Amino acid sequence: MALLGTLVNGIAIIVGAMVGLIFTRIPERVKTTVMQAIALAVILLGMGMGLESDQFLITIGSLVLGGVLGEWLRIEEYLNAFGYWIEKKAGSTGGDGLFAKGFVTASLVYVVGAMAVLGALDSGLRLDHSLLYTKAMLDGFSSIFFASMMGIGVLFSVVPVVLYQGTIALLAGQINRIVPDPLLEMFITEMTAAGGVMIVAIGVRLLGIVDVKVANLLPAIPVVFMITSLLYFF
Repeated sequence: MALLGTLVNGIAIIVGAMVGLIFTRIPERVKTTVMQAIALAVILLGMGMGLESDQFLITIGSLVLGGVLGEWLRIEEYLNAFGYWIEKKAGSTGGDGLFAKGFVTASLVYVVGAMAVLGALDSGLRLDHSLLYTKAMLDGFSSIFFASMMGIGVLFSVVPVVLYQGTIALLAGQINRIVPDPLLEMFITEMTAAGGVMIVAIGVRLLGIVDVKVANLLPAIPVVFMITSLLYFF
């Protein structure tokens, strides 16, 4: 079953978020310290991913072009609006934007990264779900902390995660036939680097240093594929 790894990943996020919601009633000063610790860990993770680039100019170019495209498409605005819509449908009346923040932040952390792509490809091509099982464990634990800090919005991040990874898993056969292995390897390396920069931006945002519109950088991922394809074929 090609979707097994993705489904396990989704269930881990749901369970972790539900556990995290039990620990929401903790002192504000403790929440602040824990959130800062999470943010610093996220930044460290992103830095490690960003340094994997073999051609950093691709990372810079893809982020610049992706950012322009993302601003034009207003992805961050629509993603936040979707979060507020879910909040309304879920019956939450807090109105403080925390629901949308949790949804957007968790969605970006779980979707941006090589494990989501590689794991979904392995699931679709070889029915090998081990990488997504590992990702499920990591996402499950992190969702405990995210949910305890940002609330139930984190739980709903399972929707984009399942849709994104599930689509890749189902289309893995076609992707493998169309995209040569060297190009796919180059794309994943540079996509990981671009995703790492986005992860750093999420950490900086969680620290309250700069309110980076990270979702507007998401088009950098298809731009990476376009650039690496041009370099590979030409």
